[in-house]
Amino acid sequence: MYTEMKKFIAVTGVLLIALIAGTAFVQTDNTDSERPQNNSETEIMAEGLEIPWDIEFLPDGDILVTERPGNLLRMEEESGNYTGSYEVEGVEHAGEGGLLGVTKHPNFTENRYIYLYMTTRDGEMLRNRVERYRLEEDQLSEPKTVISGLPGAIYHDGGRINFGPDGKLYITAGDATNPQWAQEREKLAGKILRLNPDGTVPQDNPFDNEIYSYGHRNPQGLTWIKGTLWATEHGDRQNDELNGIQKGGNYGWPETEADQNREDMVRPEIYAEDTTWAPAGTAFTNGSIYFAGLKGKTLYEAKIRNNSVTGLEKHWQKMHGRLRAVEIGPEGYLYVSTSNTDGRGIPVGKEDKILRVDPDDL
Repeated sequence: MYTEMKKFIAVTGVLLIALIAGTAFVQTDNTDSERPQNNSETEIMAEGLEIPWDIEFLPDGDILVTERPGNLLRMEEESGNYTGSYEVEGVEHAGEGGLLGVTKHPNFTENRYIYLYMTTRDGEMLRNRVERYRLEEDQLSEPKTVISGLPGAIYHDGGRINFGPDGKLYITAGDATNPQWAQEREKLAGKILRLNPDGTVPQDNPFDNEIYSYGHRNPQGLTWIKGTLWATEHGDRQNDELNGIQKGGNYGWPETEADQNREDMVRPEIYAEDTTWAPAGTAFTNGSIYFAGLKGKTLYEAKIRNNSVTGLEKHWQKMHGRLRAVEIGPEGYLYVSTSNTDGRGIPVGKEDKILRVDPDDL
């Protein structure tokens, strides 16, 4: 539990945003052209957070935020006040692992179920799992394990969870620093998984298990465009990817990445080439996929037309440090968390923050 409740701070300031438009489809960073600076009103919705990892909106407008060390925060979007802080039992905060993704059940208003992706310790081994809880006013009750035994490690733990428009639960699982596991369909590392809400395997999955797609290194963001799943993925030092996910598709890692071509493997829609995005959370709105850059320290906007990327723009370049979660609020604003206290960044201002901006103002 937090020893003292921190309060939201609504600070509205005018920030200069440097925009860069990408005109190439694959070689994004070598062909982006400079755009003039524009003004954007960005609100600091919260600060003083400890490695915020994911953001989820509840039907009443409240916001759930996971902090990687093991805290789940609940806050009012309108007033900026905390309404709950829950310490999640069993979380092992080690390296990139800890309390990661959060999502609500499609019928949350009836059952009040939320799902949490977390790292746990099993003897000397790190494991990842997804737990379901009933969200009460003052506690998380009725814990149920949805899936367990996902390989964990200091690095490459995946961790994003979201329900798709088909009502199924999608889970990103990293390769847990064992690259070859991504190609082995009997292992769940290096995959995007698809489950029924109760944890059972859907009958229409492409294989006879939880796997929806494979050949992934460390997928970190999930979003949908008219029923099509898109995902961000960390490349090996460079060559980060934005992929359109095909049912049963093999995305190549570690055999291929970026524009390396094999007929039996799916190429990315766009990739970072000789720079690094370290892409994390992602969300789709107004014809664009927005995704956060950790090492890139940038909010990226991939323009989408006819389910293809037509250009890439860059916002907030190095203005707020490392960026982790991206979520669309009920009013259509983007909510973006920083990740400057994760050991790889330098805190900007008062530790980590949640920022809010109208995408039309970027």
